[in-house]
Amino acid sequence: MLQQFLRPLSLGLIWASASHSAVLMDFQVAQPPPFPEDAQKCTLELIDHTFGNSYYQPAIASYTPPTECGEAGSWAGITLNLTVTSNGTQYDRLGIFTFQNVEIWRTSTPEPTTDGIIWTYVKDVTRYIPLFSEPGTFLFELDNLLEDGLTGQYASTVTATFYASSSEYPAAPRADIIIPISTLSNTTSDQASVPPTFSIDVTVPENAVAVYAELYASGNGDEEFWYYNVANEYLDDLPSETTYGNGPFREVQLLVDDQLAGVAFPYAVIFTGGISPPAWRPITSYGALDLPTYFLDLTPFVPVLTDGRSHNISVAVVSAESDHAINDNWYVSGNLQVVLDSSSERTTGNITVYDVQPYAETSTTGIVGSNGDVKVTVSATRNIQIEADILSGSGVYTHVVWSQNLKYQNTQYYLDDFYVQNVAQTASGSFYSTHNGVACLTDQFSYPLSINYTALNANGTSWTANFDHSYDHVSLPSPFILGSTITERQLATGDFIETSSGNYGNGTSNNTFNYADDHGNTYYRNVDAVLNNITYDQIGGSLASESTPSYSTSSTFLPLVGPRPRLPGGRLGGL
Repeated sequence: MLQQFLRPLSLGLIWASASHSAVLMDFQVAQPPPFPEDAQKCTLELIDHTFGNSYYQPAIASYTPPTECGEAGSWAGITLNLTVTSNGTQYDRLGIFTFQNVEIWRTSTPEPTTDGIIWTYVKDVTRYIPLFSEPGTFLFELDNLLEDGLTGQYASTVTATFYASSSEYPAAPRADIIIPISTLSNTTSDQASVPPTFSIDVTVPENAVAVYAELYASGNGDEEFWYYNVANEYLDDLPSETTYGNGPFREVQLLVDDQLAGVAFPYAVIFTGGISPPAWRPITSYGALDLPTYFLDLTPFVPVLTDGRSHNISVAVVSAESDHAINDNWYVSGNLQVVLDSSSERTTGNITVYDVQPYAETSTTGIVGSNGDVKVTVSATRNIQIEADILSGSGVYTHVVWSQNLKYQNTQYYLDDFYVQNVAQTASGSFYSTHNGVACLTDQFSYPLSINYTALNANGTSWTANFDHSYDHVSLPSPFILGSTITERQLATGDFIETSSGNYGNGTSNNTFNYADDHGNTYYRNVDAVLNNITYDQIGGSLASESTPSYSTSSTFLPLVGPRPRLPGGRLGGL
């Protein structure tokens, strides 16, 4: 395991209620996987493990495909169910699921209470059917530490459910092979730490006719609050430890033999110990239990990749600074989902258009007021156009077009003698690929984020934070992903007070979520939480369960909390 994993995602400890209460049910708002309850299915338990002192000690299980739900690989779908209980005090921890050396799920933990918490998340992993079709090793790494003041263990159960295909529920489309972009470790999870750039040599079958990449990427350590990092030229205008440098812009890059093949502007996941932990109970921020991934079409590079030789695949994360440097660190991994021709003959062709700059076009502007107020704006645009002509061994000609058009802007405000530290960021754009004019990978996204942080006293022992956080994503059907539309907005607040008699905090949250897919499935949820209690919850759509969720309740006064949460710049609260 990489040394950077020793650093927790956030240093904030969740509060414990000052009186005894029921086990708290934490959750992330998300759609249930779109699989019918009346389909034939079978379930395997993969992991049953408690993570105590678990650094470098993942839970590892041997896997054999089930036979009760039809021939291996013929399934209509697969889901993973993670259920975790914990009590005590503990940091939020990053969790990585690796299967056949491919990362298939990145998650994190809510922070426990002394009375206990429980959460369940069900993830659709149908696109990994090629991996589940063969025996192999399943690994779940959740690095945790027990010491004075850190007592929480994470008792975790992971099951896999396989949905049999039938005339009513056809087998899911699948890649022919999946190639890992990972460290290929068999004893720990396979994500790599960058910087520096991570590279691996892969060999793609000579009869490949399409290749799609999926990227996992999340900021950690000095990069956890990357959207709060200030441009280097203004870093000296801020008090020390206000934030880190190297600016807020981050671009995740995928390169083939040092040629840029595609990029992602990442979504800002806020973990449950981030900035103001009371804001994330019992509803985590969107993505905290299921971090988003990013899909790219590498098919234009098929004529290069199918020459029978190994080729270098690299993943980098870069900034808008002149040297494009970032801080330490991001965790990245990925995979290549490969489609093969019916012929065993080599696929040939040429890249006919390569209009790609090595880095995004960026600009940085700022104002330092006579009263010391600082305002800094970083903007970026990115345009990629790659085209290729491909001829398969069976004689099928394909003209491939892959384009990306992305925009980014981040404005940071440091006001009122730096008592106020606000950020307003948006990343938006589109990915578009066609094969002979037929859309194969089409995404449109918008990730608005606004955080208003205000210190309420000079020594930084009291503060309030407001969050306006959205995830809007439209994807047309792609080869292995169901087309869908997701709109999610979370409005949350968190207050914190440190006193000689203890630390106190409270939070509120409103989540408005809508989902629809190209199979006609729908789901919506509008849910509010105040002081750890669900105060309003409206659920509907074809994927909604007929049962009404049950909730625990806790005290209605300010709950006792642990040590001060982590803020940008590595601060344990305050200025």
